[in-house]
Amino acid sequence: MRAVLGQFASGVVVVTAMSADGPVGFTCQSFSSLSLDPPLISFSPSRTSTTWPRIHTVGRFCVNVLAADHERISVAFARSGTDKFTGVVWSAAESGAPTLDGVAAWIDCSLEHEYPGGDHTIVLGRVTALGSDETRDPLLFHRGSYGVGTAPST
Repeated sequence: MRAVLGQFASGVVVVTAMSADGPVGFTCQSFSSLSLDPPLISFSPSRTSTTWPRIHTVGRFCVNVLAADHERISVAFARSGTDKFTGVVWSAAESGAPTLDGVAAWIDCSLEHEYPGGDHTIVLGRVTALGSDETRDPLLFHRGSYGVGTAPST
């Protein structure tokens, strides 16, 4: 299943929040836009995630769409038991969640719903603010490797 579904290229995001203990975040590639009205997004953290429960408690988070030069950030935020924010420049979104410097886009959200999804949790977030830098190409993940997506020529 992993090999077949790996044929689908996806973007890479880091979901962040400001917990009582400071900033928290994790890398996620199961992210998508869900609805324009109301404005909703979806992502699916693993049920074994130790970071998602901390973000869930806050109830507000920012989805950072990583840019092409953010492979190091993706790898760092995928690790457990480390200070993921070491050397990472960020500013606070309206929710207080970290917006990582230089991302292709950011989506600030409040937690709308959660649903069981096998070995993952399906999270719906209500978009409260967002922005993008159209000059930044996204970081992509395909067949177990990172790549870069570029805008189509016009």
